[in-house]
Amino acid sequence: MSFSISGKVAIVTGAANGVGLAIARHFIDAGALVMFADMDDERLSKEVEGLGDNARHFAGDLRQKLTIANLLSATLDSFERVDILINASRQMVASDPLNPDDDAIEMLLEQNLMTSLRLSQLVAKRMIKQADDAADDNEPVGAIVNLSSIAARRTHPALMGYSVSTAALDQMTRSFAVALAPHRIRVNAVAFGSVLSASLKGALKDNSDYRDDIKEHTPMNRIAKPSEVAEAVQFMACDGAGFVTGQIMTVDGGRTLLDPVTAPAH
Repeated sequence: MSFSISGKVAIVTGAANGVGLAIARHFIDAGALVMFADMDDERLSKEVEGLGDNARHFAGDLRQKLTIANLLSATLDSFERVDILINASRQMVASDPLNPDDDAIEMLLEQNLMTSLRLSQLVAKRMIKQADDAADDNEPVGAIVNLSSIAARRTHPALMGYSVSTAALDQMTRSFAVALAPHRIRVNAVAFGSVLSASLKGALKDNSDYRDDIKEHTPMNRIAKPSEVAEAVQFMACDGAGFVTGQIMTVDGGRTLLDPVTAPAH
């Protein structure tokens, strides 16, 4: 059993910062060839600088269908194939479930669900074509890993849009897993709780009680490092997990085992 992703070609969305960036960097360190994808061209250029030929970047609004097609084309132009897709682009904003004029829910469904759905459909078709062209019909064809959240199983009314979009993403993961299993493409998700990303660091700086609140409601009594999520994603993406599909791996230090924490998950 091998947990290596060396030589694999991966697209990682949301790769300009946060957990997406941590995953993309981790994959580079593990020997993968990675297309860093996000909207911030300046930030992406800075992040891939000095990483060598194994790292390329693509900037664009992935909510647009043409941009998604261009991302795949850029990846094929750079690396000639794609073996792994990591849908790590996501957004979390407050939403008011009782305000019909609040468009945050619609925006979050587009950003956190539909972008991943469209990109997964397009990349899966390419993976199937690669398999049809390959000589060995027993090798794994590809892996798709979606970044989800424990918010899919928690109840935070002020984060209803985020919770609904991640819950839908979990169901999408299971549906894609069944649809793509005959093509030897695995689809899984990693749902995480509080991770010490830049946004959470800012929130903790502004609210010193927030850190204690998170730790109190986490059996492991700490906040996860981005690298710990990246390692879980690597496992789901590697051939060593070849019989794992349609699963939502939870990386939260045991937080979902307890009563809901009053502060929102990050």
